Amino acid sequence: MIRDFLHRSDIPYEWLELHSDAEARDQYGLSGLNDSRLPVCLFPDGTRLECPTIRQVLEKLGWFHDPSRSEYDLAIYGAGPAGLSAAVYGASEGLSTIVVERFTVGGQAGSSSKIENYLGFPCGISGADLAERARDQACRFGAEILIGREGVRGELMPGKGVGYLADGGKIVARAMICATGVEYRRLDLPNADQFLGAGIYYGAGASEASLCTDDEDVFIVGGGNSAGQAAMYFAKVVRHVYLVVRGPSLKETISQYLLDRIKTAPNVTVQTDSEVTEVIGDRILEEIVITNHQTDEQHRYGTRWLFICIGGYPRTDWAVEVGIRRDPAGYLITGPDLQNGDGRVEGWPLDRHPYYLETNRPGVFAAGDVRHGSVKRCASAVGEGAMAVAFVHRYLSNG
Repeated sequence: MIRDFLHRSDIPYEWLELHSDAEARDQYGLSGLNDSRLPVCLFPDGTRLECPTIRQVLEKLGWFHDPSRSEYDLAIYGAGPAGLSAAVYGASEGLSTIVVERFTVGGQAGSSSKIENYLGFPCGISGADLAERARDQACRFGAEILIGREGVRGELMPGKGVGYLADGGKIVARAMICATGVEYRRLDLPNADQFLGAGIYYGAGASEASLCTDDEDVFIVGGGNSAGQAAMYFAKVVRHVYLVVRGPSLKETISQYLLDRIKTAPNVTVQTDSEVTEVIGDRILEEIVITNHQTDEQHRYGTRWLFICIGGYPRTDWAVEVGIRRDPAGYLITGPDLQNGDGRVEGWPLDRHPYYLETNRPGVFAAGDVRHGSVKRCASAVGEGAMAVAFVHRYLSNG
């Protein structure tokens, strides 16, 4: 998790893997490879942190901040493409803007090894690089970004809202944009959680590629663009990549340019109508079993690399408490989708209809993957973030 955070935050680091108890004792003063003080983080000034949390690393880097204001014009929750876009447009247009992010900037897009269909980057750009540029841009315009802070509940009052953070802090703002995206769905198998970070990884795994070798096989579960991008990225550094897809083909779920590359890659195999049905190992992942649902055949493969990119679910339980409407899957409903058959919005207190990206609570907007009906693409998330700010201006001016 620390390595993934550093990679996605564009912080230079060197990863040194210990191979023996003697090395751990002689070089780092540890009792051995099973010492509970691992991992050890060493900083240029000589500081040593043993088994640190992400927050401790943030504090050491000087990235952990408290809000500088008692109240803001705009609070944005989530620093993925939608949230960062909203931060850029909000701050550049004069709104006092704060962004709250529980991990690091970029969201799911930040873990992508390469985004090739984003406007203005004909040679592609990694998700981490794109997120870091957006963060710098937002900060240059004066937006505040709180990293490693998580909103856990909200309170809405006429003209303002309060977001309460997990560490006891709070954010008061006149308008809010929820851009928290989605969480990757977990592999629903016995023992899967045991191998989290020890063979099973959620996301495209850009921070893990440097640890893979050319005599290893990598398995990626998923049939979307993120899975396809990961397959092509790993194909450059490993012996073989297996893309495990539950559906009958990739044609309906992946961009054509990516599909063409996968078909012509000599060391990428697509296994359709298939899924991982067993994960096996002691302390780390050693083997997986893949079942083909058309033939009922099972095959066992040796691997220590299994990446899961199987879609996600929104983390919106907080919305229930404040009366924000969600669809059955938990996505936030906005704009015209809130209207009943007669065009009314149940419980809506204002004379006007909700703006396009506004929830059923005035001044609370949703943008990006967390929103019901969103396109689930990086470019559309950026567009919704910018559009949400335009509606925030209308709300702050006219109510």
